[in-house]
Amino acid sequence: MNHSSNEKEPETIEPLRYLSKSEVATVETELLRDYRFGQQQLIEIWGHACAIAITKAFPLSSLSKKQPTLLVVCGPEQNGSIGLVCARHLRMFEYEPTIFYPKRSPQSLHQDFTVQCEKMDIPFLSYLPTEVQLLNDAYNLVIDAILGPETDHKEVKEPYAGMLVTLKQVKIPIVSVDVPSGWDVDEPAKDGINPEVLISLTAPKKCATGFSGKHFLAGRFLPYDIQKKYELNLPEFPGTECVIEL
Repeated sequence: MNHSSNEKEPETIEPLRYLSKSEVATVETELLRDYRFGQQQLIEIWGHACAIAITKAFPLSSLSKKQPTLLVVCGPEQNGSIGLVCARHLRMFEYEPTIFYPKRSPQSLHQDFTVQCEKMDIPFLSYLPTEVQLLNDAYNLVIDAILGPETDHKEVKEPYAGMLVTLKQVKIPIVSVDVPSGWDVDEPAKDGINPEVLISLTAPKKCATGFSGKHFLAGRFLPYDIQKKYELNLPEFPGTECVIEL
């Protein structure tokens, strides 16, 4: 059958919006304040969606090692808690996560997520080996939930600066949650860690415009009014999927 080229009009599809650091903060404040989402609820939604995205990018059957081991590296703020939730769901999905969480947040909300992981018998590392070969040998991949969009990438302190040096050298794939750690939210990275997979939460950030790896979006909970207000132009999620590959 002959399709003439003018039948389809792709111009009507608005491009997906990539958010700046300040827009990310505004959207989140609005969700918490006006739409009455709880912080714990958002972290749970995002962490679950991250785990789903990881099962799509790295199905159990595709892992090269005999044990489906993963290392989840968690930072001190919200991104770290999203990592904890992600680890818990991956455990439910038959993966074997280990968590490295060097500076535990004093907030009870974050502590709850930690306890949940401990009760699932997920091991916590006491230190991150600097010998990269140990990481390459022990794990199938690393999940980077260290620094989120709220962190100033120029102000990365220890132990995180050292951790990023180590992660830059690993040979196993890295999956970054929302923003690859050490990247500037507002512009594509020049140097920094180089993840194979990026999971953008809510909407992608400006730094992801140049990202060439596998890119997932976990944003299928956003009220339509907020999508419209910020002209996010989110893609159609298929069926009942909570994540979509961009």
